[in-house]
Amino acid sequence: MKIVIPGGTGQVGKILVPALLAKGHEVVVLSRGSQAAPTGAAGKGSARNLPWDGRTLGEWANEMDGADAVINLAGRSVNCRHTEANKRLMMDSRVDSTRVVGEAIRLAASPPKVWLQMSTAAIYAHRFDAPHDEATGRFGGDEPDVPRSWDFSVAIGKAWEKAQRDADTPKTRKVAMRSAIVLNPGRGGIFNILLTLTRLGLGGTIADGRQIISWIHGDDFIRAVFFLLEREDIEGPVNITAPNPLPQKQFMAALRAAWGMPIGLPATRWMMAAAAFVIRTESELTLKSRYAMPARLMREGFRFEYPEWPAAVREIIGRQRRPPA
Repeated sequence: MKIVIPGGTGQVGKILVPALLAKGHEVVVLSRGSQAAPTGAAGKGSARNLPWDGRTLGEWANEMDGADAVINLAGRSVNCRHTEANKRLMMDSRVDSTRVVGEAIRLAASPPKVWLQMSTAAIYAHRFDAPHDEATGRFGGDEPDVPRSWDFSVAIGKAWEKAQRDADTPKTRKVAMRSAIVLNPGRGGIFNILLTLTRLGLGGTIADGRQIISWIHGDDFIRAVFFLLEREDIEGPVNITAPNPLPQKQFMAALRAAWGMPIGLPATRWMMAAAAFVIRTESELTLKSRYAMPARLMREGFRFEYPEWPAAVREIIGRQRRPPA
């Protein structure tokens, strides 16, 4: 298959592109920066890297004609201070890139058969009492007991998915991947941040530790993408998350146990807010209860290799500690 991946040089692209190359697929990565496209393992080739601005049509759009699939991962990281300028970048980078991908598909004489569009499980409401699935899940934005600043991540998710739905691409199957945090070893990723805190003895309970963590092992994320590429009968929103989310207190306890760290200092809500300000991120990322379940994947027969966090984190840390080949 020929697969076009806008945003393929980001954290998710770094694990997905080599996996696609290993299967023998032709991969074209669209990137704003000068960062090279990820490569496959030895002898597995490399992706072609083409420039784009994420807003306007260009020569890159020719790659859509005759492609088999598009996987749009483009979007500025949300791991930053949510200033007005950063919020504009986060929103525009997602909505504009999705819109222009849709335009390129519409103009293609032979458009891709499937368009997998990155979305976010943060679209769902903060809750503890029941999980959100694709059919009955409740969007956030009107919860009475959360900071109104949390509404922005919900607004991003809604606008992101609307841009894909509004695209005039009748010959292309569209899937919105509402992904939880994707965890795998390597620098710069979310797992590396969590592990660093754990190694410093700071990986303890945050606030009361009840907030639910939805997560997915990087290998299962890749397998879910392959599954969605192949299943021609699946379209619309799909939660990409492990089937066993758990409270933050238990999540970090399992991480500490896997690393062998006996202590993890707790942090109150105000301490977390202060720490987030210092490291230039948002406390919502650790305080919001993101309780999502992969109902559609499970109903359609997808099998998770890492359904439970303790086993998943042991495998990830095993690879983190393994010396390079």
